[in-house]
Amino acid sequence: MWKKLHSLAPLSTNLLHRGSASVPYPSATTADPFSSEITSKRSSLSQFSSLLLSPPQFQIEGNYCYSFHSPPSSRVFQTPRLHSGLHGLNSGFFCSIASSPAANSKCWNCNAVASSAVPFLVCHGCRSVQPPDPSIDYFQILGVEKKYDVKVENLEGKYKDWQKKLHPDLVHTKSKKERDFAAEQSARVTDAYRTLSDTLSRAVYLLKLEGLEVDEEGRISDPELLAEIMEIREAVEEAAETQALNHIQAQIWKKLEHWSKSFADAFQSRKYEEAISSIQRMTYYKRANEEIIKKL
Repeated sequence: MWKKLHSLAPLSTNLLHRGSASVPYPSATTADPFSSEITSKRSSLSQFSSLLLSPPQFQIEGNYCYSFHSPPSSRVFQTPRLHSGLHGLNSGFFCSIASSPAANSKCWNCNAVASSAVPFLVCHGCRSVQPPDPSIDYFQILGVEKKYDVKVENLEGKYKDWQKKLHPDLVHTKSKKERDFAAEQSARVTDAYRTLSDTLSRAVYLLKLEGLEVDEEGRISDPELLAEIMEIREAVEEAAETQALNHIQAQIWKKLEHWSKSFADAFQSRKYEEAISSIQRMTYYKRANEEIIKKL
């Protein structure tokens, strides 16, 4: 039986409390005619208590994580995979298994069960390329911790390793089905690398994993920022020498670094409104920098 819960721990406690209250333990003076019924109820309560205290197994389906206890017919709990705090989204618990890649996936070719230690892009048994799994995020694909402060140099090696395994030359003799999988996975690995290599896109992606969509085009009403951006653009247009452009670019990089740190602090503290504001400011400075690059 599926049941959606907003808070597992309090509900589990309440269920145990109600159960123990509704099934009194028999005393030594309990009448014989009722002893079998009471014993049966005590047995059921004991089994239910063991169920709540036993280590659960997990299954991911869509945006929810389902946990169930052995045996498979036992009660099942459902919790949101993502914790969110803005725009009217339901708040909930982080599902620990949600970050585990392809927990119950099987290879389409040999039915080997996916290892939880590595992304299931290529079967560890028959080496067949697998179809993309949306539950595997970009951080998992590139084998780095899911956080904002990522060392870009750690991404390139993993990116190249995956592309070697997914290269068209290695799958050209495979079926069209597997070649299509390889093309899709290769594109996803490339997108993962590009996304996580850039501070701005990485910030946007992290909030997306939290269930928050960021409008990078959102206007900022800060008059000081808008005036500063206008001055930068005018300075870029008037700059006639490379040295002047390099000087302006160095100032922009300092601004980007400042707001990048601001995002990191806000994200760490789960101050999502501040995090979004930092992203929007970074967007303004990044566009100004792109104007300089065009002119260099």
